Amino acid sequence: MARWEPGARERLVMAAVELFTEQGYDATTVAQITERAGVTKSTFFRHFPDKRELLVAGQETLSRLLAEGIAEAPAGASPLDAVAAGLERASGAMGPMSREIAPRMKAAVAASAELRERDALKSVSLAAAMTAALVARGVPDATAALAGELGLLAFKRAYAAWSDGNPDDDMAPYARAALDELRAASAALS
Repeated sequence: MARWEPGARERLVMAAVELFTEQGYDATTVAQITERAGVTKSTFFRHFPDKRELLVAGQETLSRLLAEGIAEAPAGASPLDAVAAGLERASGAMGPMSREIAPRMKAAVAASAELRERDALKSVSLAAAMTAALVARGVPDATAALAGELGLLAFKRAYAAWSDGNPDDDMAPYARAALDELRAASAALS
């Protein structure tokens, strides 16, 4: 095993998702993950505090990208237009690896109460990042919270559709379509 071989974090995530799918989350050990990824246990713990955190690999980056996109939206943008800018920015981080692991990760999460709990915390964190970015733009708290939740729902719907779609597609059009659909649905609530 090469000590500083590039891509260790990505290989760990792929190995974990494969093992979670094959034998379940609870039956998978860190030792099995590191063996499949071709890295040492110390490399694992340099990247992740425990196996549960593999589920949220990239969450901080995703939260940052969503917030940056919202912050950089044009000054006169509505809260949902700012959220659209955040979704656009975050969509750029969704590459082939994200698409490849999506169905297996979905199955692993569905099969484990612990992973469902961690996934729910991830969702809360992403919505909070969007809400905070909107509040920083001067959007009132309640409006920012609602727009952040709609942004989260749009992201989840877009990710699901994109991961099942054409492998050559970018995720951004899926995100725009999901947000537009939710915008229309919320207008119908009045």
